[in-house]
Amino acid sequence: MPKAADTGGKRLISLAPDAWVKCVTQRPEVVAKEILGSEFQWISRETDVLVKAYSTTHGDFLVLNELQLCYTAKMPLRMRAYAALAQERYQLPTYPVLINILPPPATLTIVNSYEQEFLGLRAIQDYRVINLWEVDAEIVFGQPLPSLLPFVPILRGGGEASVVQRALQVLRADAQLNQLESLLAFFASFVLETPLVQQIMRWDMAVLRESPWYQEILTEGKQLGLEQGLEQGLEQGVQQGARRQLIRVLQRRFGEVPPSVAVRLESQSVEQLESLMDVAIAVNSLAEFITVLFN
Repeated sequence: MPKAADTGGKRLISLAPDAWVKCVTQRPEVVAKEILGSEFQWISRETDVLVKAYSTTHGDFLVLNELQLCYTAKMPLRMRAYAALAQERYQLPTYPVLINILPPPATLTIVNSYEQEFLGLRAIQDYRVINLWEVDAEIVFGQPLPSLLPFVPILRGGGEASVVQRALQVLRADAQLNQLESLLAFFASFVLETPLVQQIMRWDMAVLRESPWYQEILTEGKQLGLEQGLEQGLEQGVQQGARRQLIRVLQRRFGEVPPSVAVRLESQSVEQLESLMDVAIAVNSLAEFITVLFN
């Protein structure tokens, strides 16, 4: 079984920082100089990564990376605050980039700027948005972009077993990359049946729990519970987090989820929701999922 590894954003980007900054800025002349600290009081997650870069045209500047598991309506304000704090601390121009890993609910629109007007004063912050499900998997193999190898299953054209196996072979061929297997397996579980992922990876799927993104999913549910308070509230929060992730998987695979399905899921326990997640990944249509859910 692979050993636990640091698969946070800083670790991933440090695998090939030059290739990363060229990709996110879309400027081939840009090079990475160093990965900087991004601990700005309330901003200090594993998925926030600040890179000092250089361009012959623009000189030194900051590439501000926010890897977000699922986009939320709070992200524009977060990007504004993060960009301002980084620029103030390092006194350099900033190029903010938001990398969304999984699609949000269909009711939520992803925007690439923060705008507010208050008492005649305007605040505006633009940032680049990269939605990984819109990135072609072949680009990762061709450039190459090792930082994105673990995300291959959720990239466009990357959800096939043969493509996941190809990514796994690349990871295992490089001692610097082979510790990213758990993260590859985690995202493969969103698009392939769990037994098939087990067969491809050839190890216990419990290792998925090592992924910081897996922990983020759990934390989201637990935080809801903590806000409600006490042990009962915590359990409810975990349940809400599991239900929210299940609905996102259904929306990603089949589109809009009927209200009757969402209502039915509210009565399911955490264990039932986990089983239904396996069903959501295995079935070929929403109708098949609904048949299982209501039987």
